[in-house]
Amino acid sequence: MCNLEHILKSTAMNILFVDLGNVCRSPMAEGLLKKKFDDHEISGNVDSAGFESFNINEPPEKRAINIGLKYGYTVGGLARIFLKKDFDRFDKIFVMDSKNYRDVMDLAKTDTQRAKVDYLLNVLEPGSNKNVPDPHNSVVDNCETIFHLLDKATDKIIASIKAEK
Repeated sequence: MCNLEHILKSTAMNILFVDLGNVCRSPMAEGLLKKKFDDHEISGNVDSAGFESFNINEPPEKRAINIGLKYGYTVGGLARIFLKKDFDRFDKIFVMDSKNYRDVMDLAKTDTQRAKVDYLLNVLEPGSNKNVPDPHNSVVDNCETIFHLLDKATDKIIASIKAEK
């Protein structure tokens, strides 16, 4: 794990969110942070990816799209697979859960690459390594609850970036 403030020091920030299928949690986080980058005039690239091929080139789930629209955010894009070259393209890689963490870390070859990876909820509770609930495989099946959790985490990312400017 690495210190969020240390990672977020550059003027342009490139952030990737990773979950299993790249159709719910990670696209919601991507949509939230992209709008917040625009609102706060922060330059950088925000993207999302997954580890399962069954959703490649599929849009986000309708419930993720609809909850984003309800709060004024665009949840869009097409699902894609996490690639080794993402370590070179992104300054920070936030994972949604422990399986995603293991999957990304298994592909990391250097300490620099490993230092880019962290649990998203560690921005709210450093070192907790808590999972963002998966609406498909947990008791939290409410996308709105998950959306609000992602909203808080992306607010913290914005605050950290702005504090370093």
